[in-house]
Amino acid sequence: MECFTPIPSSFSSSWSSHTWFSPPSLGVKSNSKLISLSRKCRSSNKVGSRCMSMGQTANENSGFSYKKLMHFALEETNPHTSLVPSPLQEKYSSLLAMDDKTELQMLSFEAPKVRLLRSLGIEGSDGMQVLDFAAFPKPEFDLPIFCANFFTAAKMNIIVLDLNPLHDIMDQKDYKEKYYKDLIPLGLKYSELLPWGGKLTSESLRFFSPIVIWTRFASSPHNHSVLFSAFKEYYQAWLELMDRSEEERDASQIAHNCEAQHRYLTWRAEKDPGHGLLKRLIGEDLAKDVIREFLFNGVNELGSKTFLDYFPEYRCEDGRVNEKRSMLGKSFENRPWDARGEFIGNGVEIV
Repeated sequence: MECFTPIPSSFSSSWSSHTWFSPPSLGVKSNSKLISLSRKCRSSNKVGSRCMSMGQTANENSGFSYKKLMHFALEETNPHTSLVPSPLQEKYSSLLAMDDKTELQMLSFEAPKVRLLRSLGIEGSDGMQVLDFAAFPKPEFDLPIFCANFFTAAKMNIIVLDLNPLHDIMDQKDYKEKYYKDLIPLGLKYSELLPWGGKLTSESLRFFSPIVIWTRFASSPHNHSVLFSAFKEYYQAWLELMDRSEEERDASQIAHNCEAQHRYLTWRAEKDPGHGLLKRLIGEDLAKDVIREFLFNGVNELGSKTFLDYFPEYRCEDGRVNEKRSMLGKSFENRPWDARGEFIGNGVEIV
């Protein structure tokens, strides 16, 4: 589920069922579908039990809820582009966990430059929350992938927020210059407010940008306020990049963009640690389906290469994929970029 963030084993699956999100009024096409979706979010869950009022949850009582960020994201997107519900919404809207209490709420949209904008939200008792929000560009655009993955327990927060580069910024300096040069001050601002969260593997690092926020912090109104501010500024920055992006006409470059996104999706679908959380909630088979068909939709459509085609170093002698998170054995305890956004990771080769 998340952007390569470890999920604590203490995350419980005994969370309360509830309504996650009701979309705001948007000037978008297919309003009837959005109205239906809004009603569905406010209705009873799949086994007919009454959804818990948000006013009843510990999160709402404290004034902290990730659903506020989803309201902001959709409202902020509306002036920039025309959102329409994705065909995925018909199948992936809500799922009831095996405990018959926890509900997973999902939203998905498309736009002229966006192949898929989607979210997964879980909000439970005792301050437990999950938000996985991403925006994937169409292959005709080489936009970074917006990625917000927030995991919150009563006292702990594990956070990844980034504009994931579509292409390798270690080798393709022009791509880095195009999208990240002007965003370095934004990254520096929040790297001071939200310090580096500890060890991060070299394999994961190749999918992050110099402005990535990878952090852990204790829950507090101040920290949550800073996080919300970071989300808003990063998403606004991504929307501005989308506005300025121009459609690629060259077929070979479009194919290059498509393969780059497929490589990213293939990595995420195979190595995302959120698989463990989903497996505990909805079982192995359904978790795999949600990961490959919803969260990282496109892994089965954008290309035919397998995980081992892209990452042969993970091949076991019997042909299986090695389950290890890191084959290089190199991790970064501190932020591996300097104030100019230059990589200073001790000369580690990012393949």
